[in-house]
Amino acid sequence: MVLGQPSWHIASSEVEVCITELGGHVAPVTFDREGGRFAPMAVAPWAQEPIDPALPACMRSLRGDFFCLPFGGNATSFNDEQHPPHGETANAHWTFEDLVQNGDRTTLHLSMQTQVRRGRVDKHISLVDGHNAVYSRHTISGMSGPMSLGHHAMLKCPESGGGLISVSPFRLGQVYPEPVERPENRGYSCLLPGAQFRSLAEVRTVFGGNADLSRYPARRGYEDVVMLVAEPDLALAWSAVSFPAQGYVWFALKDPHVLRQTLLWFSNGGRHFAPWDGRHVDTLGVEEVTSYFFLGLAESVRPNALSHAGYPTSLTLDPNQPLEVNYIMAAARIPDTFGRVADIVPAPEGVVLHSESGQHVHAKVDLAFLQSANA
Repeated sequence: MVLGQPSWHIASSEVEVCITELGGHVAPVTFDREGGRFAPMAVAPWAQEPIDPALPACMRSLRGDFFCLPFGGNATSFNDEQHPPHGETANAHWTFEDLVQNGDRTTLHLSMQTQVRRGRVDKHISLVDGHNAVYSRHTISGMSGPMSLGHHAMLKCPESGGGLISVSPFRLGQVYPEPVERPENRGYSCLLPGAQFRSLAEVRTVFGGNADLSRYPARRGYEDVVMLVAEPDLALAWSAVSFPAQGYVWFALKDPHVLRQTLLWFSNGGRHFAPWDGRHVDTLGVEEVTSYFFLGLAESVRPNALSHAGYPTSLTLDPNQPLEVNYIMAAARIPDTFGRVADIVPAPEGVVLHSESGQHVHAKVDLAFLQSANA
């Protein structure tokens, strides 16, 4: 039992991870477990409290990173499918298949038989000795038709020092087209709905000025969401948050042909209804998805502003060809002068993270993991 949820626990020489049985949420995660013990993943403040049983199950587990199929709220049904928020994979119970240690790699294998759209999802969470990384692979089989999907990673950003946010080159940045929260519903947002931008450092607000989204925590009392469409010709896409005061950088790696957008969720006390109650603060969602913002399957499949502009917001599943969704989240030690990540490039035995200050650090990562049967 880990922070209110029955969980599996696996560990390597560098990382230890807990995975909830309900929803498969990955947290807590401790990187550099024999050194500085960097544990950046967020856990909801109500994790060990009873909450309204009418709320989606994913709210009870809410923590770390979890896989969404389909991604989004799913308030609107699609054909005859009515999915829960972020899909069964984020809400239903996972089944243990096996735990395998093969050389320096330890892999937990879980599975789920989905019911709303019948099929199977296999979850593999792997750790490698010597790597400060968590390797997540979800294989979707037996399903057909369009689907939105994604990873829903959440970081807790310390008020002291905070985090410096950066992403690989993006074609389009846009604020969610409507207020994420409204005062009449006891919620507040501050970014200008629908505003487009080319830099995270300058995004328009409803107050007439600009907000710098590249530093967080900020804008206490508000909930906001922006979406970044990755450059389609990138071979490797990444997101990173540097924590200079803690001496670490967290980063995520993906194949942008499978996970085409990055959704940033700035959750800083802007919801005053249960179970949020204004206390879900300093939390940053760095969500790698193929979706139309966080609305759900129906809105992602039908024509929308992004798909009209040539940016697909759903994938098509083939029951005869399983789809692998591969994702890596990792960490590396940095000097306190490192600053924000400017680029992440492949290197022997991993990647090199270059900073805006001209410094660089090497991180051991198995980049071949991102190359899947989809190719």
